[in-house]
Parts: sequence; structure tokens; C-alpha cells
Amino acid sequence: MELLHLQQYWWLLISVLGALLVFFLFVQGGQTMFLGTRDNVARQMMVNSIGRKWELTFTTLVVFGGAFFASFPLFYSTSFGGAYWLWILILLSFIIQAFSYEFRRKPGNIFGTRFYDTLLFINGSLGCILLGVAVATMFFGAEFTVTKGNLVDNGVPVISQWAPTHGLEAILSWPNLLLGFTVLFLARMQASFYFLNNLSGDEAVRLRCRKEMTWNSVIFVVLFLAFAAVLFTADGYSVSADGKIVLTPYKYLTNLVEMWWAGIMLVVGVVLVLYAVAIAMVRPQWRAGIWFTGVGTVLVILALFFALGYNSTAYYPSLIDPQCSLTIENSSSSLFTLKVMTYVSVLVPFVVAYIAYVWHKMDARPITPDEIAEGGHQY
Repeated sequence: MELLHLQQYWWLLISVLGALLVFFLFVQGGQTMFLGTRDNVARQMMVNSIGRKWELTFTTLVVFGGAFFASFPLFYSTSFGGAYWLWILILLSFIIQAFSYEFRRKPGNIFGTRFYDTLLFINGSLGCILLGVAVATMFFGAEFTVTKGNLVDNGVPVISQWAPTHGLEAILSWPNLLLGFTVLFLARMQASFYFLNNLSGDEAVRLRCRKEMTWNSVIFVVLFLAFAAVLFTADGYSVSADGKIVLTPYKYLTNLVEMWWAGIMLVVGVVLVLYAVAIAMVRPQWRAGIWFTGVGTVLVILALFFALGYNSTAYYPSLIDPQCSLTIENSSSSLFTLKVMTYVSVLVPFVVAYIAYVWHKMDARPITPDEIAEGGHQY
């Protein structure tokens, strides 16, 4: 196993984890709908439906970060260590999600369920937007420098230096926010499709979910087209034959053209999402939309990550010094570390199979008003 092949393999795994994370954000999208549902039974049906899946997003986010740390530690130290205000806000939003589900209906809860529903709304909205902002910096760049020689300098043993605002400037960048809101409305659209698939027996809930699906889908499509236009006309950075990092016009669009298979994945993914939206609008009883939008989302995110990291591309451009930009070649772990991790990664298909099995068992029966009335475990 050569080092470059292992670097490409681990970028593939990172891409898969990132795609699954974006898909699982339908949990966060669903959380933004709790407060707007006045009917208590309908709200509890939605909470129980999403509550069974909230660990998937949290766990995937942790695994995504852990895999990045192990395979591309320079990115981890640069982004997580430099833009720490951005990442602290992301982590705090997910921490409040974790205890909100556990305490929402706990006996003796002095705050009431609405307080925890508000926290879940904050996680659902802020978490999606900030994750989108963090990923957008990988396309549009961030204000950092990297000096590997500092590692042996006892006086300044810090490799990466960041802008004084430490990630807050990324939140104020409109291209970053564009992706952030695109992710938010994608999550809300996916949540609507998931509710239509998972909830049954209450026509009022179904009508509400269809309305949410319709207007969230329209907003998402508009935002996605705007983001695609910005991304595919943006400049990127390439690694030249002599190892220099140079500015390249239309870099991401060029990557999708040259890596035609990634371009096909992107087109197929977009078609699947649009197909699900169109069919759901003309066939009110159709329940399978979540699988079409889910597969489409995964394909689109995979294609974007491939365009971001492959084809001699700097996947984390430095806006201060382009030569400090990160690539999969200059930011990865050692050959030995990647080899050991590759052997361990053989277990990944078994983990995915287990998740699929548990998902099937949890969703074997749709959630109905009768189930809520009967009691049992409720979030």
C-alpha cells in the first residue's frame, strides 16, 4: 500500500462519513418543527419519531471528527484548534441536544417540555447552519497559516496560526452562510419526508408535513442552485507539478468535468432529490420520498467532497498564504498510521449493516396516535 493510495482511500472514507452526516441531519431539521406544532399528540409523535434517531447524527459527527483527526491531523489541528469559536458553538449546540431528549419528559422537570423543545430548535437550526459554515471554509478558504518548523521550536511550538477572531469571521462570510442555510433547509425538507414515512393515523399531521415539505423544498432548491452557481464559478487552488499551490479559475467545476464519474454522481443525486419532491407533490399518499432524497443527498455530498480533495486540489485553502493551504498529501498521517487504520476500517461495513438493521427494527411500525396514548417510553 503506497502512501498516496492510502491518503486517497481515507479521503474516500471521510467523504462517506460527511455524506452520511448530512443525511442524518434530518433529525436536526425535524427538531426545528416541534415548536410550531400546537397539537400535543402530533408534537409527541414527531418527537418520538426523531428521538429514536438523534444518536445517529451525534455519533456520526464524532466519528467524522475522529476520522479526520486520525487520518489528516494537520486539518484537525488547524481548523479545530484555530477556528475554535466556530467549533465550540457547534459542539455546544449538540450537547444541549443530548440532554434535552433525556430530560424533556423526565418526572420533576421544573422547566417544562417547551424549554427543552426550544433547546432542540437551537440545535436544529444553529447546528445545521454552523456545520454548513465549517464545511464552506473548506471550499472558500480560511484565514490561517501553517509553519511545520514550529513543531521543534520550544519557544513557539504551535504549527497553525489563525486570524484573531478564531473562526468568528467565517460565520460572517456570506458564501459560508449560503451553504449553512442550504444545509438547514435540506435538513427540514428531509425531516418532512421522514415524518411522512414514519408517522401514520393522523391526517392533520400528514397535511402539516406535506406543507412543510413543499415550502422547505422550494427554498432548498433555490438556495442550492445559488450555492452551486457560486461554487462552480469560484476559484480554487491546485497543486502544480513542482509542488506549488496555485490559484485556478473554476477549479471545482473543472474537477467534476475531469472526474466525470463524480460529475455523474452529482447529476444523479440532484435528479433523485427533484424526483422525490415532484412525486410527493402530485401523489399525496406517497411515503418513500425519504429514501430518494436520502440517496440523492449522499451522492451529491460525495461528489462535492471528491471535487474538494481529489485531482490535485487544496481542500483547505489559506486566504493569507496560499502555500499554507492543506491537501490530502501534505496534511495526512504517516504511512504506518494510515496502514494500521486501514486494517481497522475493515469493520466499517459491519457497523453500517448494524445501523441498517437497527433502523429497520425501530421503523418496522409507523408511529400512530394510539401508540402515544398507550404510554411507554416517550422522549
